[in-house]
Amino acid sequence: MTDSHSSRTQLDRELIELRDSVITLSYAVDHAIEASVQALKDQDVDASREVIQDDAQINDLRFKVERDCFRLLALQQPTARDLRSIVTAIHIVVELERMGDHAEGIAKLGLELAQEPLLKPLIDVPRMADICREMLRDSLSAYLNRDTELAKRTIQRDDAVDQLDEQIYRELLTFMIGDPRTISRATHLLWVSHNLERIADRITNICERVVFMVTGEISETQNHV
Repeated sequence: MTDSHSSRTQLDRELIELRDSVITLSYAVDHAIEASVQALKDQDVDASREVIQDDAQINDLRFKVERDCFRLLALQQPTARDLRSIVTAIHIVVELERMGDHAEGIAKLGLELAQEPLLKPLIDVPRMADICREMLRDSLSAYLNRDTELAKRTIQRDDAVDQLDEQIYRELLTFMIGDPRTISRATHLLWVSHNLERIADRITNICERVVFMVTGEISETQNHV
């Protein structure tokens, strides 16, 4: 086996390990989104605290993947295609870690909201979370399969999250106008919705990076965060 072939084999193996680490991080973030919203619905203080505590693991994995990426760039000789894959992985894990921060933010809001009865049964917030989680899974499927069409379709689903965010805003504004005593609880729910809307934006960023990874071209579809 020639040195070049051996190096290529090693690089391929490390790229697969890198991809697996990205997927592992995505699973952790998906769970954080699900758990934070469920804890909010249930007004489960212990579950909210667990999401907050678990965010440290998400942070650690993000930095591990980044270190692995930088080591590959420094020690291997990636082709243009490999280079795009490594750079894309860096961008994806940064977005995932920030999505974990948003889930942690929801959990912290859940702690505040658990002190009083919810204004109303939560319907649109869990719907937003479900769409975000579906988008996240599709974005990672697009990443794994280098599927630009799936990435582009996933980007389009961000509109549904934006519409729910606006709907929640209008409904909560009605509560606040009708009874000033609801302002604090309504404001906390507005921030929950805002966190989910930002999660969808970050998934859109991931999808754009997938398109870049495959085609070498990148275009912004919306304002980025």
